[in-house]
Amino acid sequence: MTVKGMDHVGMVVNDLKAATEFFLSIGLVLQDESEVEGEWVDRIIGLEGVLSRVAYLETPDGHSHIELSEFRSPPSPEGDQRAPANAPGLRHLSFLVDDLDAVLAELRARGVELVGEVEQYEDVYRLCYVWGPEGIIVELAEKLGG
Repeated sequence: MTVKGMDHVGMVVNDLKAATEFFLSIGLVLQDESEVEGEWVDRIIGLEGVLSRVAYLETPDGHSHIELSEFRSPPSPEGDQRAPANAPGLRHLSFLVDDLDAVLAELRARGVELVGEVEQYEDVYRLCYVWGPEGIIVELAEKLGG
């Protein structure tokens, strides 16, 4: 038995609307927004009394998906909104962009900050990390040379 593919990455956020708007602003496409609750959800995730709003987004090529969940109940514990890139756990999502400067200009106009600096990796990528919603680190990479 082997894995056939990756379906999505799920992230919990406190402000679903703001997080969804961030990912829409970098080009993801909203596929579905719904509310989930009930014993079946409770059993899957090991919590009781789950009520969650969920947004499901995909990249324009249709190959990658993210699921954003905002729990209305039970309440989520506090997390470190600015955990550094070397903290244990899922630390960043990476997206290919056509024009890094244009994407950064739009994000900066929305108040999004760089984690570090824009750098070039050999002759392969120009890339950077930005602080996405709720401390999610988002890598933006522009492939060079075609």
